[in-house]
Amino acid sequence: MRSESHKLLDTVVLYLRNAARVTVLTGAGISAESGVSTFRGSGGLWRDSRPEDLATTHAFMNDSLRVWQWYEYRRELISQAKPNAGHRVLAKWKTTFQTFSLITQNVDGLHERAGSRDLIPLHGSIWKVRCLNNCIKSPASWTDKSVPFNRLPPLCPDCGSIVRPDVVWFGESLDYKNIEAAFEASRCDVFLSIGTSALVRPASEFVKYAKSNGSFTVELNLERTTISDYVDISVHDKAHTSLCYLDEGLMRK
Repeated sequence: MRSESHKLLDTVVLYLRNAARVTVLTGAGISAESGVSTFRGSGGLWRDSRPEDLATTHAFMNDSLRVWQWYEYRRELISQAKPNAGHRVLAKWKTTFQTFSLITQNVDGLHERAGSRDLIPLHGSIWKVRCLNNCIKSPASWTDKSVPFNRLPPLCPDCGSIVRPDVVWFGESLDYKNIEAAFEASRCDVFLSIGTSALVRPASEFVKYAKSNGSFTVELNLERTTISDYVDISVHDKAHTSLCYLDEGLMRK
């Protein structure tokens, strides 16, 4: 006998089969299934400090070494993680649908390692850094996958100034180009919100924008969130389990 989740996912498959334009928003939940702890989960704490107190400009200017020690810890953790089946399904969907867009709140790079390309990285990448001094010789940001760094805090190779992670910290604005691209992608046939608490703006607004423009909206998340009663279908299960079920259903058409 099919479970209630399977019945709901079978309905999603029907919509996906007829969709030309599909958009997915992912949050920390999909990476948690690869062993990457979330900000808000019990495993998200570090040395009795809250991420909300570390991932800020104020914290960095006050104690850049401590902040970089935390990012070094996270980079090491992420480097040992592997993309899971959910990441791989989303990478595959780039060629499954006529138009497929992937918006992510994650900075861990697991989508890219799974093969996803041209995604919209709302919060930047933990694998990129940029010169705090904005020196003219260095690019705006660059990739550095050193684990560990030769020294902490790491320095700009051109001017010797401290570099910072190229991520969006609490209190900072997202790149408006990414926001515009995400809203444009939200004008789609099917919109899936996966593994996100749906608490942080503007990411929390994309699913609402999608539905207001006629999209069929779906939530895949372990627990209920603020959008569970708003979307057309909400399935509470592991992201990779639901995504694999959807992908298998698409292959049966």
